[in-house]
Amino acid sequence: MKITSVDIIDVANDLHAATNKWRPVVVRINTDEGISGLGEIGLAFGAGASGGIGMARDLAPLIIGMNPMNNEAIWEKLFAKSFWGQGGGGILSAAMSGLDTAVWDIKAKALNVPLYQLLGGKTNDSLRAYASQLHLGWGKGREKNIQVTPEQYAAAARAAVDDGYDAVKVNPVAVDEKGNWNRKNLAGPQPARILRLGYERLAAIRDEIGRDVDIIVEMYAFTDTTSAVQFGNMIKDLNIYYYEEPITPLHPDLMKTVADALPFPVASGERIYWRWGFRPFLEKRSLGVIQPDICTCGGITEVKKICDMARIYDVAVQIHTCGSPIATAVALHLETAIPNFLIHETHRYTLLEPNIDTCLHDYQAQKGKFTVPELPGIGQTLTEETLRASLVISVT
Repeated sequence: MKITSVDIIDVANDLHAATNKWRPVVVRINTDEGISGLGEIGLAFGAGASGGIGMARDLAPLIIGMNPMNNEAIWEKLFAKSFWGQGGGGILSAAMSGLDTAVWDIKAKALNVPLYQLLGGKTNDSLRAYASQLHLGWGKGREKNIQVTPEQYAAAARAAVDDGYDAVKVNPVAVDEKGNWNRKNLAGPQPARILRLGYERLAAIRDEIGRDVDIIVEMYAFTDTTSAVQFGNMIKDLNIYYYEEPITPLHPDLMKTVADALPFPVASGERIYWRWGFRPFLEKRSLGVIQPDICTCGGITEVKKICDMARIYDVAVQIHTCGSPIATAVALHLETAIPNFLIHETHRYTLLEPNIDTCLHDYQAQKGKFTVPELPGIGQTLTEETLRASLVISVT
């Protein structure tokens, strides 16, 4: 079997993220045996999707003519021959991720098995999930709904719990008292009134859902070491499950400073790339939970190795999932296979109809739990309507 062409698909939809259009980018690798595979370049939000398209276009010729069954050889060639790969970088890593995942999709389809069977089979039959990004509201629909008051935060948490989730995630400080997103500088010592609103929102959630539902606090690295520890100490009576991205993921020593100062685990990883990026965080015990994104961190080939490496350090894994339904399906395959799986992220955007409608299958949690797709490959595909509406760049 040989790779004959690569299609780079700028997926059409009418959603908008916080800073730009919601823009999943998907690659489709085609072979001379008529088997195609899909992978996602995980830059659907923030700035970077155009860079991912360009990078995939540059990388694709490197794998034309190669056997997609040889995923390790393909990964190593992309890493080495790009030249820039050995300096790191999210755009390159994301493009590699899409191509690598598409190769795995082909490999599993050729063997007529679901992807997880090639990753060691099932370790976890049922995958616990949490409702993510409650500050954007909760429930199926088309648009985000910014929450402001503690009562609104409590209501969003209640809606998620009523859907069967026993864990929720929220950023309690990024929205100010007027409903503005990320307008305040949260670095350095913060006035008590600024952080108190965040505490009151979390306290309202805790009062509403009780002590048996876990709360994950998401900070997006808007805080720095000082303010992250300040806020962490303020909320430590609320039984926090873990504290996500309290500071930039660029400094393992400072992350350890935060982790050592607080009684709950610190998590990060969606902006850490490849084994080399995760290594110092694991060796320094800076993180209790890692959150690699398969669509940005190097694909299945690389993230499976990162998860195995984390196992050595007793670090749990929550795959970061914020993309199209392809990203969701791929995450489920890896999560069902690894022994240090902790919990699956059900992002608010996975509930929005224009995102769901881009793909054929809608994998959603049932009573707060997921099961892995059992179709050959990753078990997901773009619809014909989506393909017709999308920009497709073909490389042969």
